[in-house]
Amino acid sequence: MIPTMMIIARGSKNNFLFLGYMLTLLMVTHTAVVNASPENSILSEQRQAQGEYLARVGNCLGCHTAKGGRPFAGGHRLLTSFGTFITPNITPDKETGIGSWSEEDFWKAMHEGKSRDGKLLYPAFPYTEYTKVTRADADLIFAYLQSIPAVSQSNPPHEIRFPYNSRPLLYLWRALFFKQGVYEPDQSKSDEWNRGAYLVQGLGHCNACHIARNVLGAIQEDTVGGGQIMGSNWYAPSLTSRQEAGSMHWAIEEIIELLSSGVSQRAMTSGPMGTVVRQSLQYLSQDDLRAMAVYLKSIPESNAQSEVSYPEMPENVRKYLAQGEKLYKRYCEGCHGITGQGASGIYPALAGNRSITMTSPTNVIRSVLNGGYPPTTAANPRPYGMPPFQQIIRDEEVAQVVSFIRNAWGNRSSLVSAIDVGQSRGNSY
Repeated sequence: MIPTMMIIARGSKNNFLFLGYMLTLLMVTHTAVVNASPENSILSEQRQAQGEYLARVGNCLGCHTAKGGRPFAGGHRLLTSFGTFITPNITPDKETGIGSWSEEDFWKAMHEGKSRDGKLLYPAFPYTEYTKVTRADADLIFAYLQSIPAVSQSNPPHEIRFPYNSRPLLYLWRALFFKQGVYEPDQSKSDEWNRGAYLVQGLGHCNACHIARNVLGAIQEDTVGGGQIMGSNWYAPSLTSRQEAGSMHWAIEEIIELLSSGVSQRAMTSGPMGTVVRQSLQYLSQDDLRAMAVYLKSIPESNAQSEVSYPEMPENVRKYLAQGEKLYKRYCEGCHGITGQGASGIYPALAGNRSITMTSPTNVIRSVLNGGYPPTTAANPRPYGMPPFQQIIRDEEVAQVVSFIRNAWGNRSSLVSAIDVGQSRGNSY
């Protein structure tokens, strides 16, 4: 300060200008030092780590990464009855990604379903569920996405069929079906239950798959009663039915095991759910896994299991199933056993397996065609799998063997036809 005081003493007007310049320089320098302080750097890293975890919970990587593509650079194709949606680049590239976005822009996309320029987003992006995410969590996810490597990648536009490509129709759709709002805790429930509900209904967007939708792609009712998964020929089973994926009668530990490893003594995940376990759920904290399990276990069953008296099978049905039994003995019995008992921890039992007997045969058909593979996880690093049979047996034979296992060893469900198999491949009739 001595040189400055000496300059001021000389009384020059320029000296006052110089003093102002020096003070401004000191303030800028001080601000830069504060912003670059170790404390701020640690805080920023903590926010990014928290955001990375939340992005894992939401499985952002799953949709925003094309097969063989760069992480979060988009280009993934979602096939729907309305056309094909192409996921956007969400890396911090300023030209092709969200590098020019602000926290407010990102929040509007998550909470309101609006892009940075104000355009309404198609609900192929699950903002109908993400609207329940808190602002704090959205900001953390944005902080993480801004910290990842920027990728310059322009993705093609959506390929939406007429009339669904008319954006003004989105205003009508939203007025009818979109309910905006952050998750409101149920005060009659525990903090743990509410955390699980928040993850399932909001950030984890389980509802996006496990709820049936109408012809306009909107949920038919506010219950996770199962539905066709958008962009795939897989069925997301009902979480309210004991005959499908209801877990009201499971132990909490069994639910946690299935969510975190993809396998348990009761069930195995495969297809899109296996991918969710591999990319997302296995990375959740034990507290969050338990919270989800507590919530899922609390979902009431919509139909109780009851004893059903089935009439004796007609002769033509017995002959049809006999053909399936021959195929089973040839291709399946070596692993799944004479009585469909499987091998504990290796090959799933087929007898009493509700994924075999649930109303929709889609998933079991897909497993026979494409193979059945649980996800590779830290808790199950070398999962056993079933090879695909679509190049070995015809659609009619697939229908016969699936019909057999759905009606053997005490199982009882509908028969499957070659047309069902073809439709599971994506064929139209």
